[in-house]
Amino acid sequence: MSHIVLLVDDEPNVLHGLSRALRRESYEILTAGSAEEAGGILEENLIDLIISDEEMPGMSGTEFLARVAGEYPDIVRIVLTGHPTLPTALRAINEGKVHQFLTKPCNEIDLAITVRRALEQKDLQEKSRALLEVTKKQSALIEEARMLRRLRNHPPRDTSAPIAGGVQPAADRTLVEQIEDEIQRGSEVLEPGWFTTEYTETTEIRDNDGG
Repeated sequence: MSHIVLLVDDEPNVLHGLSRALRRESYEILTAGSAEEAGGILEENLIDLIISDEEMPGMSGTEFLARVAGEYPDIVRIVLTGHPTLPTALRAINEGKVHQFLTKPCNEIDLAITVRRALEQKDLQEKSRALLEVTKKQSALIEEARMLRRLRNHPPRDTSAPIAGGVQPAADRTLVEQIEDEIQRGSEVLEPGWFTTEYTETTEIRDNDGG
């Protein structure tokens, strides 16, 4: 699956370095020099992951990612800063709901691994949601089939002539086909090995002073 990664930083050299670190991956890389420019890119592209600098003029990375979290909650968010402090990290995690907090200069290998694992987690979550929807549809169709079977076995007294033996009603055949289709969809979602990916969730962090 191809992913689109958006890099946001007001320093062109940093953007070049981040792009170089991910050059061996099969991602489409987009760049923006400000939060405002990044907002325009978000409106026109289905972004999977954002890496945003924290210290930017106009709007900080945390403020930008907090807006992204509200408008595009499925996008993975990573913040990058050259001046790491505990208050900055807590604000990024609690307000920006970031997946990870990285510091400059960022090791290229560490960055590539972080992005790869974050996107694997995103894919896992999407497959889980898709499988849940298939399971719900299967359950509804199976319950409908049971109701039709009960009606066939216990028809109303004023019903018309019974169905000839050995002939399945067209409605039942259609229902069976729908169930088989949903089972096939579930099998396609449940690819071999998909459940082995490590799954973690970012939780709100508070310092010892309760801030």
